[in-house]
Amino acid sequence: MSKPRILFFGYSEVGYTCLDLLLSRGDNVIGLITHEDNPDEKIWFKTPALAAQERGIPVFTPDLVNTPEWIERIAAMKPDLILSVYYRNMIGQPILDLPPLGAFNLHGSLLPKYRGRAPINWAVLHGETHIGMTLHRMVRRADAGDVVDQEGVDISPQDTAEQAFRKVMPCARVVLARQIDALLTGTATETPQDESAATYFGGRKPEDGRIDWTRSSAEIFNLIRAVTDPYPGAFSDHGGARLMVWWAEPAYGKSGSPGEILSLDPLIIATGDGALHLTRVEWRGVPAPALEVGSILSH
Repeated sequence: MSKPRILFFGYSEVGYTCLDLLLSRGDNVIGLITHEDNPDEKIWFKTPALAAQERGIPVFTPDLVNTPEWIERIAAMKPDLILSVYYRNMIGQPILDLPPLGAFNLHGSLLPKYRGRAPINWAVLHGETHIGMTLHRMVRRADAGDVVDQEGVDISPQDTAEQAFRKVMPCARVVLARQIDALLTGTATETPQDESAATYFGGRKPEDGRIDWTRSSAEIFNLIRAVTDPYPGAFSDHGGARLMVWWAEPAYGKSGSPGEILSLDPLIIATGDGALHLTRVEWRGVPAPALEVGSILSH
């Protein structure tokens, strides 16, 4: 009897590690649907295309997967099971209805919290100390399907989003390894999500890194670590130039008007409830303005 045919949708290093697991097991992966790397994005992670190409798995990179043409092509592949791991686009119901064993997704949060895009960045921004991965059935609404399994991990209040990502990434492989046989036999147990506890967040844009100095020091620090390198970064504008803030530490005992420059060396900026010492910064745009103690950064 032939093994069930798995069509894998995926991207990012989570997609890489999960596809590598399936291929290492000898599962019947019939193709990878993924994304072309964005030249405007810093690619700091492995992608599943590497794992597929090493094993001779066909790789497809459609700009839009929910077109009649691609629905027809996917139907012709006759997948028994669809797995999605960090694929960035919604997969339409006509495709989800194709595989007899169903379509399942690995999402980077402990659902029902942090549905939507960039869940790890959002979790760091909100100061979460426990995050995880969830395997769930895909339905019409994003990340709203019944949960098959979850695995969590603690993160530090000092972790950047990348460090949090590195800590949580193994959870995806653990969950998939634990459940893949049940998925392939149609015997996985599914539990409905608690809609009353659901939260949803959209994708983040570089502009979302703008610092509001009226916020608390803790909130601003969480923003900085949520979007620091390799992400676009937190910033504040001053004198026609942009001050990128890559890291900061509390400046205890300091206060002033939000955004006020309290010290130049070290660079200390007042927040809504105190101040932050900006320990790693970069000026972009016109030549860096001459800062003066007492002047105010925009917010």
